[in-house]
Amino acid sequence: MRAVTWQGRREVSVDNVPDPRIQEPTDAIVEVTSTGICGSDLHLYEVMSPLMEKGHILGHEAMGVVREVGSQVRTAAPGDRVVIPFQVCCGHCHMCVQGLQTQCETTQARESGMGAALFGYPKLYGEVPGGQAELLRVPQAQYMPIKVPQGPPDDRFVYLSDVLPAAWQAVEYADVPAGGTLVVLGLGPVGDMSARVAAQRGAGRVIGVDLVPERLERARARGIEVVDLRETDDLAGEVRDRTDGRGCDSVVDAVGMEAHGSAAARLAQQMAGLLPDAVAAKVTQRIGADRLTALYCAIDIVRRGGTISIAGVYGGMADPLPMLTLFDKQIQLRMGQANVKRWIDDIVPLLARDDDPLGTETFATHRLPLAEAPRAYDMFQKKLDGAVKILLQP
Repeated sequence: MRAVTWQGRREVSVDNVPDPRIQEPTDAIVEVTSTGICGSDLHLYEVMSPLMEKGHILGHEAMGVVREVGSQVRTAAPGDRVVIPFQVCCGHCHMCVQGLQTQCETTQARESGMGAALFGYPKLYGEVPGGQAELLRVPQAQYMPIKVPQGPPDDRFVYLSDVLPAAWQAVEYADVPAGGTLVVLGLGPVGDMSARVAAQRGAGRVIGVDLVPERLERARARGIEVVDLRETDDLAGEVRDRTDGRGCDSVVDAVGMEAHGSAAARLAQQMAGLLPDAVAAKVTQRIGADRLTALYCAIDIVRRGGTISIAGVYGGMADPLPMLTLFDKQIQLRMGQANVKRWIDDIVPLLARDDDPLGTETFATHRLPLAEAPRAYDMFQKKLDGAVKILLQP
């Protein structure tokens, strides 16, 4: 089969690789029909490249048609149209039962001390081959596949793999009070969808913050208030001016370590790329990844007693937090990878509506064949041609 493989920092290729096969009785093989490029794929593409191994198959946002199932799979059958969550989870361990599928005790990457295995990620998260390919082996298929109906285009459902549950959880964790104000920092795919979900769920006011013109326009076109960072050097003042001097009730940080503004962190990332792999991997995990500009900003703009929901991915473990301010302002922090299956029953009814209230069918800015993955990654990383969300179609 053909698959997108990591070849080095800012380098991917589409290669012939062996077809996946059933290895366990709980496996399934899915023929992929659509697969997304995620912002966290860019972390592997560049920032976390010291943790990668050449030839690894990328991607964790896939849907398609079941072609084969193992002997213990009863909930999916050949011919079913399914979406595959980005984390590998069993559905029956203590964590899965609690709705914390990203902490699944069956698939935890214990060797690296991390949570559930993730498709397309390196050894840090289990090294499971990803879904930017013609075929995908799905472990734990007795639980994992999300069945969707025939008929509507893939765009209606593919975001169930990651973007939609991530946005839904971000808004849920933000705990916006009735009639309250939510600020979304970063209008990439998850931030954009978080703003849409919050508006759909009845937030009194949603304000999106970014500096990329195409992202701002997408949000504005859906009735979201926006703040263009190119036009203000005092975001906190801008937010307070719009909220009676108090600050917003809740913030979704959908930026994470892609935050702009930290030259020191950017330099650390670049220098890590020049080190021997074994050393660079440790540096990247400890100090070379995080840029906390967005998180510091969230702490500044949220009102006292407010809530910050972190949906953007942070990768390091050595950055200082302003604990005095967090404590004094009585700020609540909630965060984590999206527990996909936990939110499916809440989201699917919206996708079943004829009016497509979240705009999923027009959410992608680009749809490209799998063979054009190298160009797609470059376009997405450099934010060229208005690229906000790219789907690859094998």
